[in-house]
Amino acid sequence: MTITTISSRAFNQGASEAKRAASSGPVFITDRGRPSHVLMSIEQYRRLTASQRKIADLQAMPNVADVELETPRPRELARPANLS
Repeated sequence: MTITTISSRAFNQGASEAKRAASSGPVFITDRGRPSHVLMSIEQYRRLTASQRKIADLQAMPNVADVELETPRPRELARPANLS
């Protein structure tokens, strides 16, 4: 996988070159020298997001009772509303 970095100006002037580069790896687009966007092929995006499970998918699984779901505890306690 090849990682390419281009400026936003170069991206605006040569989007087709950036798309070609994205076929072999992610293209980081910079704005004033700082990364601001990433261009990647749809195949790379699907591979990246394919492993993320949604809670609805987990509920549809057989043996769903065996799946442990941990929820974070709230850091702050609830306070009564000030209605004055």
